[in-house]
Amino acid sequence: MARPPASIVIPTRARLAYLEVALSSIAPQADAAGAEVLVIDDAGATSAARGLVARFGARYEPHSGPLGLNVARNTGVRSSSGELVVFVDDDVRASAGWLAALIAAAEANPDVDVFAGRIQPRLEGRRVRSCGREGPPITSLDLGAHDTDARYAWGANMAVRRRALERVGPFDVALEHGGDEQEWQDRWRAQTPGARVLYVAGASLEHRRAGADASLRSLSRVAHARGRAGRRFDARRGEAPPLGRELLTLTRCAGHVVRRRCPQGLTMVAHSAGRVRECLSERHADVPAAAPSEDFLSGTSGTVGGLDAWRRRLHDQLASARELASGRRLRLRLAARRDPPRRAVLVLGVQRAERHDLSQRIRAELLSSRHDVALYTRPPRGRGKFENLNGLLAEHPADDRDWLLVVDDDVELPRGFLDRFLFLCERFSLQLAQPAHWLDSHAAWPVTRRQPGSVVRETRFVEIGPVTAFARVTFPVLLPFPELRMGWGLDAHWAALAAEHGWRCGVVDALPIHHRAAPAADAYSRELAVAEARAFLAKRPYLSASEAQRTLTTHRRW
Repeated sequence: MARPPASIVIPTRARLAYLEVALSSIAPQADAAGAEVLVIDDAGATSAARGLVARFGARYEPHSGPLGLNVARNTGVRSSSGELVVFVDDDVRASAGWLAALIAAAEANPDVDVFAGRIQPRLEGRRVRSCGREGPPITSLDLGAHDTDARYAWGANMAVRRRALERVGPFDVALEHGGDEQEWQDRWRAQTPGARVLYVAGASLEHRRAGADASLRSLSRVAHARGRAGRRFDARRGEAPPLGRELLTLTRCAGHVVRRRCPQGLTMVAHSAGRVRECLSERHADVPAAAPSEDFLSGTSGTVGGLDAWRRRLHDQLASARELASGRRLRLRLAARRDPPRRAVLVLGVQRAERHDLSQRIRAELLSSRHDVALYTRPPRGRGKFENLNGLLAEHPADDRDWLLVVDDDVELPRGFLDRFLFLCERFSLQLAQPAHWLDSHAAWPVTRRQPGSVVRETRFVEIGPVTAFARVTFPVLLPFPELRMGWGLDAHWAALAAEHGWRCGVVDALPIHHRAAPAADAYSRELAVAEARAFLAKRPYLSASEAQRTLTTHRRW
């Protein structure tokens, strides 16, 4: 079968009214050109969406559930075959000749890999009054009536040759609400001498907002989220301005609204406020030991001591007292007696001679569980943690197990840990999970520290230790572990794979563990660990440190 000249990829999520308008303008052009149209449903399959897509002769590719925009784009690339992959949003209306202009530009410019179509913003229905000095707060691109070079193409109207996608790799699934197309194009430029983005004036479409989405409140809410994401993306690249400059921009935006009596200017205020909020959240994280040289590092040492340790210990005691007084601990213990059904759990770890007593307490606690626990350890023998774990997996495969638990030899587990931990993991459908750290523990990632009042937090990141749990569904993808000694950066890669496969990650706050025996990197060289991680992640997707620190949802009851 002949390959179509283009594949049009439309990610969508529960917006059938928008999607219908997009397909009604795109499908006839695709049919005329012999192109294929794929709708990637990031909300999960529904009969209404499937029927709508079929009505326009497009192909329906649903995810199992929400995985994110870039995962949908990557799905579209994998599931299509056209030499030119055209990405559009589901809230567009393509003008006549849009697709023909992109295909003609690709044929006339064989040395160009990326094409940017004209994007014209459009607010439908209610009007937001503006002073006229700014356009609608929607992604747009208009470089005039003639083709010319552009700095970037935007995902609402972007075409990329398949050869470039195959050479550069997929879109970064860790990015959301900003920087996603830009990050891929930056990678492409770094690998492609003389790379050009060609703006195609004739490939025009409208980028729409309709109904409640066109209201000032909705536009401002979206602008705020994009501001936060934009700040995170700038921080990832090391280009984030200081707080003072962000506050100055916010002040100027607010002044514009007042001076010009411009309601639409409130969207600029919301965007700037989002950047300020994200900047403040960065400043309130654990104090950095040094500026991270890589974006997969937390930037904090996490080592606790001195007066700070006493302060944290006091907060821990107060939080524990509240839990005890509320009866939550008793309710959790009783609930875990019944659910889930008895599970087969494989526990693996590396045991150092100097940690013998603590290791024996860990062993006794885990084997006291009502679940079927098989626990195996081995001494380091001059090898790294993950080299030893793979050796244990070769001797004791996890194939017939429901859960794999990797446990370091320097933690203190609470009584009844495993029963309650599995209960909460399965109650919240977590596939990658870890217990939180007590506030006075050594913990390099602030997101893993206990949050008083929380039972479970859904996150995008679970660290490599000291206690990490893997559900059976992850085994075919994550096991055996890569042959790493220290394993730094592996958790950032796991996070990207979790987003790609739709696994839920979480930190269990109701069962914090003590990690006080030794700080991170106490037994090996930090520089070697960073170098190993840098080489490992060079050609693999991973979650940036700024994204890893995010909490998606906090559950305060089960």
